Amino acid sequence: MNADKLKSLQIERGQKQRPTGVIWTIVIVVIVVTLGAVYLARPKGGTETRTVKAGAKAETIATPTVADNLAVAASTNAAPVSAKDSVLTVSGYIINRERIELSPRFMGVVTWIGVKKGDAVTNGQVVVLLDDTEFKARLRQADGAVANAQAAVSKAELDLERVNQLAKTDIASKEAQDNARLALDASQAALKESEGARSVAQTYLDWCVIRSPINGVVLEKLVNPNELVTPQSFGGLRGPSTALMAVADPQDLQVEIDLNEADLSKISLKQKCRVSPEAYPDKVYDGYVVEIAPEANRAKGTLQIKVQIQNPDKFLTPELSAKVEFLK
Repeated sequence: MNADKLKSLQIERGQKQRPTGVIWTIVIVVIVVTLGAVYLARPKGGTETRTVKAGAKAETIATPTVADNLAVAASTNAAPVSAKDSVLTVSGYIINRERIELSPRFMGVVTWIGVKKGDAVTNGQVVVLLDDTEFKARLRQADGAVANAQAAVSKAELDLERVNQLAKTDIASKEAQDNARLALDASQAALKESEGARSVAQTYLDWCVIRSPINGVVLEKLVNPNELVTPQSFGGLRGPSTALMAVADPQDLQVEIDLNEADLSKISLKQKCRVSPEAYPDKVYDGYVVEIAPEANRAKGTLQIKVQIQNPDKFLTPELSAKVEFLK
């Protein structure tokens, strides 16, 4: 019976060997953990460091890497920073060199406006029409007066010719001949007068058509159709408008500066400048001093300077501020 128990406890030969799959799994895990530890132990950043001991004092020296060498080479090839070449920097306001307000030459009623604020206009373009009914009637009246004067001149010429024929036969007197000549002169003068009146009527009719005097942009529209306009103000806040619209050339801009009198010695006519609008500080434009006021402002202690901007573009807006650097 004891032999049977020992036989049941005996391990067979095939079960004594350990499975090889588990061993390889353990080996792979150990290798992965080792590689991870080596990777985490590497120094961070773009440089390698090593410590050199000199006596009791330790010194850390940075060893440049390939990336550091490339960065140094790139910085060496970069353009050098230019030296500061401005003598003064001040702020001012961008303005149109010329702001033209179109006004009527007589009191009238606006019948049509062909542009709005911000529209581009060309020299000679029709922008406003005024009521011309009265002036057309005056022109027709002047045409009739001219026709009557021309008829009177023709009659006076015939009378003078007839009197001259009669004077050759001593039928008409010398006095009659002189009177006929004077009547012709008077009729010719009347013709010139009527022609002048017609020119005046035509001029007023032409003034009913308002044209742009320049190539530019409409800065402001001051009236609307059916409004009464007049060339002068009669006072009060509800009187007729004295201007139709304002236009200016967007390619003719300046910077207006109130310069402190202490800095006046640094400025001269035709001096070159750099202009940069405050709204777009990365935009820089060339310019030059075009005007120095002949009189200072005693209250402010300033003198007005104007700088002409060369080759302006859409980024320059009138009445916005700009920085001006006056160059050496």
